[in-house]
Order: sequence, then structure tokens, then C-alpha cells
Amino acid sequence: MADGIFNKKVTSRVTMADVGRLAGVTQVTVSRALSHPDKVSKDTLRRIQDAIDATGFVPNAVAGALASKRSNLVSALIPSLTNVVYTSFMATFSDHLRQNGYQVLLSETGFNTASEDALIATHLSRRPDAMLLTGIHHSDKARKQLQGAGIPVVEIWDITDEPIDICVGFNHSAAGHAVAEYLKAKGHAFAATITADDERALRRQSAFAERFTVLSQNAVPDANTGGTASIGAGRAAMAHLIDHSDFRKGAVFCSSDLSAHGAIIELRARGFRVPQDIAIVGFGDQDFARDIDPALTTVAVDRLRLGHLAASSVLDKLMGQPIKSVHDLGFKILTRLSA
Repeated sequence: MADGIFNKKVTSRVTMADVGRLAGVTQVTVSRALSHPDKVSKDTLRRIQDAIDATGFVPNAVAGALASKRSNLVSALIPSLTNVVYTSFMATFSDHLRQNGYQVLLSETGFNTASEDALIATHLSRRPDAMLLTGIHHSDKARKQLQGAGIPVVEIWDITDEPIDICVGFNHSAAGHAVAEYLKAKGHAFAATITADDERALRRQSAFAERFTVLSQNAVPDANTGGTASIGAGRAAMAHLIDHSDFRKGAVFCSSDLSAHGAIIELRARGFRVPQDIAIVGFGDQDFARDIDPALTTVAVDRLRLGHLAASSVLDKLMGQPIKSVHDLGFKILTRLSA
């Protein structure tokens, strides 16, 4: 069966008609075998499958989607493919959808609105059955496209009373306030912040600074990393705080565990003790947080539950089940040795 044209180097797309010729059946029979295998004899089905195996033919899912009005694809847009904060809940989200017959089409937006707009348009052109977005702040253009698509949309990692459709997340400003109160209760009169350059991190920083200033009557200097969080950026930001402000004792709230780890390394390199001289609090409870020295005090969100709730909400909406539009997961401060 593998003789003839299918032994030659492939120079054009293999079609359903090619499969039919190799299997000795019509294109209509191949189509019927793919969509309704119970209506084709076992022998014919075997010959068609052998021809598919020999040619590498892949059925056109888009054509099937046009007929069924379902693509069995769910689009997902996240800021970073390397940050475990996002990839951990995406793993749970994808696994839950896969178990229910859906595949996830994933893209990285960075923290750029224009990039998100372009990717939303690109993904919607693929006719996904649903879409996951990170955050609740999107352009007017994107919101109109999403509402016009008529598909379930779940916004994650943030909270709002007026989601596009569904949101699963927590209040970033409340997290900033809670860390300020925690550090003041620990006896710190001075504090500073290290902040990555993204909207949610800036919201936490602003809320922290506002609340800590009220509690302590002291200003809160900030070192913005100017980009995404990393260990190197955390070291550089900590160095900037020490070299360019009066901050020499107190506590530092970092917008990421990565930045917090970098801050600890820089402090130790300069002879500061953590937490005796300067305490450090991170955000995200990444896998390494409990294992570094000192173990990192951080803000934790149940990322696995987030992924599960996001997937469950999408599936329920697709099946026409009643759903809860807003899921507030909350957060908790995990006290460890760094603060």
C-alpha cells in the first residue's frame, strides 16, 4: 500500500481524495469513516486507517468545526511562558480541559496591551470555543471583539464585579494592604518596595505604600525593575534602594519571589542580615520560596484551585449550565524566616 506516489518526497498537501485512492474507496467514504466510523465496515475502516497512516494525512479540524459549530479548542493568553506563577495554573487548566475533550491553544502576551489585542484577534480568527485571559484590564477594542464572539471568556489572576463573562482571581490592592499591616504588626517602622513593571504589581505596590505610610507615618521608597521580575533585577533594585535612599533598616515588599530572592542575595553580599537588619517579603509562593536561606515569607494564592475553577467554569458555560460569574480565591501570607 505504501508503494507509488506516497514513497516520493511530499511536495503538496495530502488530501482526503488521496487517502481514498490509496484505500480503494471514494472521498465520501473517507469522510464518513472519519465523522461516523460506526457507519463503515470494519474492513473498509481498516483500509482507510492504513492509508491515513501511510500518507500522514491529518483531517481538517476547521472544516469539522464549521459543520459542528465546535472547534474543541480553548484559547489562553498569559503574560509569560517562563514564570511558574502562570504556568502552574495553566497546567491544571489544560489538564482539566483535555480530560473533557478540549485542547488549549496558548500564546504569550508579555505585559503589553497592543500585543494582547493582536493575539486576541488572531485567536478569535481560529474560532475557539472559549478564551482565557490574564487580568481584567483590556482595551475597548478587545472587549468588543470578545463580546461579539459570543463565546465564554474567563479572566484570571484578578477580580472585578463586572467581568467580560467570568473571572477567577483575587484582589491585588487588598494583598498590598495586608502585607503592610503584617509588617507593621511585626514592629517595622520603615519599609520599601521592589516592583516589576506590570499593572498588577504596581497596584499591589501602591496599596502597600499607601497603607504602610498611614500606619508608620514614614514614606515608602520604591525601586522599579523597569521590566519583568528576575533574580538579577531584584539584586539591582535592592542595590539601588541602599545606594540612592536613606533605607538601611526595616522591611522590603517585593512584587515577585524572584525579585525577593535577588534582594536577599544582594543584602548578604553587602553584609546585611536577613531578617535582623532588613526583612524581605515576596509574592507568589514559587516552588523555591521555602527552600532558600532564609526561607521566604510570601503571599500565596492557590494556583491549582484557580486553574481548576477556571476550567470548570468554562466547561459548565459550554454545556449551558448555570455558573457563578465571580470567584474570589483570596490569598494568604505564609510566614517564614525572611520576615
